[in-house]
Amino acid sequence: MARPDKAAAVAEIAERFRGSNAAVLTEYRGLTVAQLTQLRRSIGSHATYAVVKNTLTKIAASQAGITAFDDQLTGPSAIAFVTGDPVETAKGLRDFARANPALVIKGGILDGKTLTSDDVKKLADLESREVLLAKMAGAMKASLNNAAYLFAAPLAQAARVIDALRQKKEEPTGGAAVEEAPAETPEG
Repeated sequence: MARPDKAAAVAEIAERFRGSNAAVLTEYRGLTVAQLTQLRRSIGSHATYAVVKNTLTKIAASQAGITAFDDQLTGPSAIAFVTGDPVETAKGLRDFARANPALVIKGGILDGKTLTSDDVKKLADLESREVLLAKMAGAMKASLNNAAYLFAAPLAQAARVIDALRQKKEEPTGGAAVEEAPAETPEG
């Protein structure tokens, strides 16, 4: 490959690193083209899976300020560049690796932080962003309902006390109740 082609390839990989919020480095030795196509489908629509050259990727990663892959770029390497939900992509890679042991997850980066292969697997075990947001919304709603109940409780208690006082005031007082004797009717 000519020098300008290599420079263009480095620039493209560096731009992919800058434009993604996560990247997962894998080794694909032993996978067929059909399996790689299936892998690309399984990682979701917000990620791209690209086979890369190690030396060009090292240069591009250093240009993008990424040092996480320096020691891991050996053998046939490919990177999943994630622009959407990293959990979805990690799940796709994990599930594919279970079915196809030839795929090895080496590590990754997430928002500038280095991930080991175990970290990527832990990320895959998380629930999706939408589920986590729904759970958080449910917890917030429960907290708000609790707060509303706590604020309304003193008012309800005051209303019950006032009602009890009203009922007590309406009752006759003075000890035993006086019964009126029935009026006698003349017999006749």
